[in-house]
Amino acid sequence: MAAARPNFMKIAPLIRAIQVYNSDQTIQSRLNGIPGIKPILVHTGQHYDDNMSDTFFRDLNIPMPDIHMGIGSGSHAEQTGRVMIAFEEVLLKENPDIVIVVGDVNSTMSCSLAAVKLRIPVAHVEAGLRSFDRSMPEEINRIVTDAVADYLFTSSPDGDTNLLRVGVPKEKMFLVGNIMVDSLLYNLEKAKNSDILKLMGLKGSDTIDGCKPYALLTLHRPANVDKPETFGRILEGLKMVSAHIPILFPIHPRTKKQIAAFGLEKTFIFHSFHDISSDTYKADNYGNGKIHCFEPLGYIDFLNLMAHAKIVFTDSGGIQEETTVLNIPCVTIRDTTERPITLTEGTNVLVGDDPEKIYLEAKQVLDGHARQGRCPAFWDGKTAERIVNILVDRTL
Repeated sequence: MAAARPNFMKIAPLIRAIQVYNSDQTIQSRLNGIPGIKPILVHTGQHYDDNMSDTFFRDLNIPMPDIHMGIGSGSHAEQTGRVMIAFEEVLLKENPDIVIVVGDVNSTMSCSLAAVKLRIPVAHVEAGLRSFDRSMPEEINRIVTDAVADYLFTSSPDGDTNLLRVGVPKEKMFLVGNIMVDSLLYNLEKAKNSDILKLMGLKGSDTIDGCKPYALLTLHRPANVDKPETFGRILEGLKMVSAHIPILFPIHPRTKKQIAAFGLEKTFIFHSFHDISSDTYKADNYGNGKIHCFEPLGYIDFLNLMAHAKIVFTDSGGIQEETTVLNIPCVTIRDTTERPITLTEGTNVLVGDDPEKIYLEAKQVLDGHARQGRCPAFWDGKTAERIVNILVDRTL
């Protein structure tokens, strides 16, 4: 089950691992005629995205979803109810042996509840993550999903600790690594061949790796962009940074809407891809103290931008992990994180919405004092393989 673009990046390695499993002749001979795994990919449609095209799934090397429920937007309660009703119908028709859910969106919790009420086992990939901030809807989704799941696949030891603390039996927990890292490592070389840097005027011979320095920004969480005071403080810090290095911002539709609602347009320059090759879009014109916005990118192009960034500002969970693997300094614009291993072992630092902290952390990086991280154990691109092996061993 998947509900949005980041979910499919977690599902993609699982689909590939299942394909490898089904084609392995050694495994098939051991099964004595038992059929291989038949995956049914369900897209709840919780997040509608025009960019979910054939190209997106081709980039991830997975087939189009078998079932698209088309749930759409709505309040948390509306989405939860609609997903449960629609997914229950899918389960009754398909009668699966197990339901695999990923991440922490509303659909993750809803599909888990629908399955467990029909006594279908649930496997949760990215179990055990906790921010300990119940004002985040995702935190509630994590808690509920982990409470009903039969297989809890964790990405780091803190996940196991969190689950043990609330009484989850140890035999349900499996430390398998980070599924997002599977996608990142699988696609990294392809991403580095993307034309996005050249297209955006960032290629040049005057810097390391032939790329002009820039910062990358993602910002979309309601806690950051739905209140003008909070959003304003964040922009104050980013504006100070943008005087020293250009900030490139593939803007989330929610954030773009709030910028207009709060009258904050003067902080930004908005670009569209029809003028991407024009002189106004070139990196030589980035150093004007404004934040440069453009529409959301595909996974491959975004990964290329992230891999070459001098520093990344974000309020996303997955990007905290990806920057740790890429050893790119990450400044997380939140007070808490459900991925503390990126703070203790990775390149991540929390700054909240404090303008001074945002600026000072960036200054440290620009002055050559970026913190160095290391890749946590099991973040090796083999997480999906471990998950598939565990499920097969316990269900056949």
